[in-house]
Amino acid sequence: MELTKHDHACVRVEKNGKVLVIDPGVFTKTPVLDGADAVLITHEHADHVDVGELKAASPDLEIWTCEGVAAGLSEVPGEVQVVRHGDAFETAGFRVKAFGEWHAKNHPDVPPVQNVGFLVDDEVFYPGDALTVPDVEVPTLLVPTGAPWLKLGEVVEYLRTVRPARAYSTHDALYSELGLGIVDTWLRGEAEKQKADIRRLAVGESVSLG
Repeated sequence: MELTKHDHACVRVEKNGKVLVIDPGVFTKTPVLDGADAVLITHEHADHVDVGELKAASPDLEIWTCEGVAAGLSEVPGEVQVVRHGDAFETAGFRVKAFGEWHAKNHPDVPPVQNVGFLVDDEVFYPGDALTVPDVEVPTLLVPTGAPWLKLGEVVEYLRTVRPARAYSTHDALYSELGLGIVDTWLRGEAEKQKADIRRLAVGESVSLG
């Protein structure tokens, strides 16, 4: 299985000629849905779901997401399936389990939206905009590193709680180059402490898993 980092919060996973895309939002500038068989969407914020791109996608595309997102996809030609915490399903040859229910608290005047994380093939866990800790082993964690709701100290605590063998930065487009350098330093320090592969992938960079 190969994982490729795309802009901000989007990743593309490929296995046996099949393509699974997670959170293709409006910050994602590459044509990430080209050739995609299935899409997982964690929550309704535009940096994680680009409704316009989904409307233009193939009607054969399978879309799996929470109820809050599905409500806004009525005009999307692909098949939309609603999932909740505890669900397990298979799409495009990938086995997926859902964990979590709510987005992290962001602003005191804004109620949290639904947010569901996805564990793919018991290998890669993508929590969306939350620091959800699944009750299973997580070999590879896609860890949010930059958001209005997040501090880097919380990122470190999350990494130490989940204890993945590998962790790669996501949700990082809000940083300047200086900010990304700080993220790299913190992740490098935690990689040394945990003796794990913890780092930020460049946009377009791929890693082989499993």
